[in-house]
Amino acid sequence: KFVEGGLWKVGEGVLWKVGEGHVATATLPASFNDLLPHFLVEPDDEYIVKNKPVTLTCRSTPATQIYFKCNGEWVHQDDHLIDRTVDPATGLPIMQVKIDISRQQVEKIFGLDDYWCQCVAWSTTGTQKSQKAYVRIAYLRKNFEEEPMGKEVALNQEVLLRCHPPEGVPAAEVEWQRNEHVIDPVSEPNFLVTADRNLIIKQARLADTANYTCVAKNIVARRKSSPATVLVYVNGGWSTWTTWSACSSVCGRGWQRRSRSCTNPTPLNGGMACDGQNVQKSACTATCPVDGGWSDWSNWSECGVDCSMWRSRECTQPSPGTGGKDCQGIDLQSLNCTSQQCLQTANGVEDVALYVGIVAVALCLTLILIVVVLVYRRKKEGLDADVADSSILTTGFQPMGIKPSKPENSHLLTIQPDLTTTTTSYQGTLHSRHDGTTHTGTAKFSMTNGPLLDPLPNGSHHTLHNGKMTSDPAEFMTRLSNQTYFKTLPRDVANTSYGTFNFLGGRLTIPNTGISLLIPPEAIPRGKIYEIYLTAQRKEDLRLPLAGCQTLLSPIVSCGPPGVVLTRPTILSMDHCSDACPENWAIRLKKQNYEGVWEDVLMMGEELISEPYYCQLEAETCRVFSEQLGRFSLVGESLNMSAAKRLRLVLFSDAYCSTLEYNIRVYCMDDTQDVFKEVMQMERQLGGRLIDEPHVLLFKDSYHNLRLSIHDMPQAHWRSKLLAGYQEIPFYHIWNGSQRFLHCTFTLERLNLSTCELTCQLCVWQVEGEGQSFSLDFNIFCDSKLLLFKIDGGHSLAGPSAFQIPYLIRQKICSSLDTPCPNGADWRLLAQRLKLDRHMSFFASKASPTSVILDLWEAQHFHSGNLNQLATVMADIGKQEAMIFLVSDGEC
Repeated sequence: KFVEGGLWKVGEGVLWKVGEGHVATATLPASFNDLLPHFLVEPDDEYIVKNKPVTLTCRSTPATQIYFKCNGEWVHQDDHLIDRTVDPATGLPIMQVKIDISRQQVEKIFGLDDYWCQCVAWSTTGTQKSQKAYVRIAYLRKNFEEEPMGKEVALNQEVLLRCHPPEGVPAAEVEWQRNEHVIDPVSEPNFLVTADRNLIIKQARLADTANYTCVAKNIVARRKSSPATVLVYVNGGWSTWTTWSACSSVCGRGWQRRSRSCTNPTPLNGGMACDGQNVQKSACTATCPVDGGWSDWSNWSECGVDCSMWRSRECTQPSPGTGGKDCQGIDLQSLNCTSQQCLQTANGVEDVALYVGIVAVALCLTLILIVVVLVYRRKKEGLDADVADSSILTTGFQPMGIKPSKPENSHLLTIQPDLTTTTTSYQGTLHSRHDGTTHTGTAKFSMTNGPLLDPLPNGSHHTLHNGKMTSDPAEFMTRLSNQTYFKTLPRDVANTSYGTFNFLGGRLTIPNTGISLLIPPEAIPRGKIYEIYLTAQRKEDLRLPLAGCQTLLSPIVSCGPPGVVLTRPTILSMDHCSDACPENWAIRLKKQNYEGVWEDVLMMGEELISEPYYCQLEAETCRVFSEQLGRFSLVGESLNMSAAKRLRLVLFSDAYCSTLEYNIRVYCMDDTQDVFKEVMQMERQLGGRLIDEPHVLLFKDSYHNLRLSIHDMPQAHWRSKLLAGYQEIPFYHIWNGSQRFLHCTFTLERLNLSTCELTCQLCVWQVEGEGQSFSLDFNIFCDSKLLLFKIDGGHSLAGPSAFQIPYLIRQKICSSLDTPCPNGADWRLLAQRLKLDRHMSFFASKASPTSVILDLWEAQHFHSGNLNQLATVMADIGKQEAMIFLVSDGEC
């Protein structure tokens, strides 16, 4: 080693110095011969940025030699930069070696393993190897693998912005910017950057409306994504109503009004305006003030003992009232008599008789007045007993007591309606009842001017035949939709059903939608008749507020009027599109209140028997027991990414094609009958035809979009005109369910007009998920699947014809099974045999558990009911007296 004064050599534990004609020796520490070299500095991983070489360093003590080996080959000794020193504390030699690695050296092994180097150190005792240092070429590509997408979100809703940075070495770090300012999740707890570099806004605030940018950077470069605009909107909400103003007229009929404003909160950034009226008017009658007026003066009295006579008048023509002025002046006048009139002509006995007569007449008049008042009050109470009280703000129909005609099978009606019963109904304006029967025995009743039904023209009446109203459905829908509360009800008859019902009950059905309403017997109080409607809302008419992972699982269904009094729960049936795995979902039943706010009224699996709502969730249908009518919907919140909605994929094309272009429309919708019906109706108007059977696809809550593509077309006859290889429907468009149905159009081109056969594969998959492939093989001119879908109005059945089980047999079954039996042969065994034992506590809370079980059986088996099967269950229970199959047709 070259040091000051010469060259040092090491050998056999002695340090020799050679120079200036002599050799000097220095004794090393005794332990030097026994030491293996150890590394003070080992080479680290390095990245080559652009064309700049990197330097690897290795330092060891005690070491006599150090060499680098790269990718298994020794580096030439001329490429080593060596530096030797001595540790002043121990006297041991320290050796440091450096080498430079260029970009060309690394690129030579492109395609092989990573480029690596390690150093090997020698001492007199042995050798040691350092760790491997990997040298890589650093880079960062320009294009992001996934950029954030702009969104419109409701206030306080969670927002997820996804970002997958460009490929790079070393891996790019990600930061998020809001309006070009870096977001710090530590100082801003409302923001969260996930492990996979996505940005979550926990609760969107108005201040969070901004442009968000994903920034990726490493030692080479810095890349920015396209800005994603997040718009936080606020749906308007009504303030509370002001108090009613004073009557506009101080005397007679006038108006009073109250108002509210859409300021709680005010709609912002495109949020929905408040639905409904901001001003309400109500008729009022102000009692006019009546000023008092004098009656005529009475005749002068006879001259009294004080030699004076008098006359009087009263303030009764008219009497003052309602703040009117009293009569001005005196009511008694006196006058002195002349001397001739002062003589007394009447003796004391005659005066006594006169006074007794006056008292007797006064007593008779008082008695007559009392009798008149009592008779008047009795008549008034009798009239009020037949009037249904209603002042709920234009929200209900007026129930009317009528006397129904006697049906042919009158022996089934074991209990006739009690027309003397007085039942207080929901609030509204007052109506009187009109009872009457025509010469044919058919009951008639008239609708007075109520809150929802205007008077019929020409004083005509609705006639009730077998529980159906003969009025025009279009007229009914026009009158209904013109009212304040029902502005959002559809006007089309195809999505609405209505009918008139009494205590015998019935059912309403909207064909081809899976929506029905069962009104059990005795649900409507005896002596009352209600006109009830059932309608399926279109999604664009109502915007159901959803938050987080919530999604709409059913149609929005309205039944009403909302305020009618029910003594037993009705059963509302509607389809749902969840995967029916309760462990994946938190499902809630929502109901809209009178103020238009949606409220959670039931949590599936946490039902309380004390509440007026209960629900049975079947594989594709939901049965809602409700003691109150109104607007309902089923909303699900996914608990994990395994939760899935059932989607229905339906393919249509034009029925006739006279050009080279041919379009295939692929609809993606919730797997419920009501949405499918809407698509079929729309395609019928477009002249479309169904080219394949509908397919069911499970769409998971994985934040991934749905992709659709067409493959394997015969290239000799067809080609696709799409520029991209696939079409994509965003995840949130499907999951939020804000649109009724989504579709993609694939435009194909046939190379010859004579080509009429098309064979291809339709592939549908969720990004990073499992997909499905459907084979299509059809003739484009074949009309075998032209849409023949019939648009029909709702169906209404009232009375015994609405039920599978005859009324009399139902009464027998209930009386037989309601009473608990020691051996369990009662309603509990019936629920078990019908596989309804999950709802035992709900049935037990009802006055007649058997009746509720039969109601549910009726709702489930209206179209496919098998009375013999039910009779077999009854026979197994051992209730022979109620076996249905022994009942003759005449008895039923």
